[in-house]
Amino acid sequence: MKTYLRFGILVAAVLGTLAWLAASGIRESKTYYKTISELKSMPQSEAGKRVRVTGDVVAGSIRREGTAVHFQICEKERGATLNVVYTGKDPLPDTFRDEAQAMADGKLAPDGTFHASSIAAKCPSKYEAAPGKAAPQPLNPGTARSSL
Repeated sequence: MKTYLRFGILVAAVLGTLAWLAASGIRESKTYYKTISELKSMPQSEAGKRVRVTGDVVAGSIRREGTAVHFQICEKERGATLNVVYTGKDPLPDTFRDEAQAMADGKLAPDGTFHASSIAAKCPSKYEAAPGKAAPQPLNPGTARSSL
């Protein structure tokens, strides 16, 4: 009987440890999406939480200082801007440039600067039709003509 009791205690300890590791991992990797306005209105008690924020890169605001990249993003609808410092290990995407839409993942410092650990960017003008022109229609395979 003692063998079963010891085995049961060992299994319970292992399962308890695994449950604790899973719960703490979920808490650590949880990321909320916020707009710049919501981020600026957050209480100071939530300043160290990990969040994602998206905005358009302000033209002429990108500057590199050693391994850090400083830039600003803005919300066009509300006019809110946010200073961002990227110090991640990965290189910035090729599409990261002035007026590109960027998503920063990181934490807001008490001084109001957003410290990003990762950046994702897209350049919408590269994939949109030129003003005044219709986007090309996809070719329907049933209507294609053969030159034979």
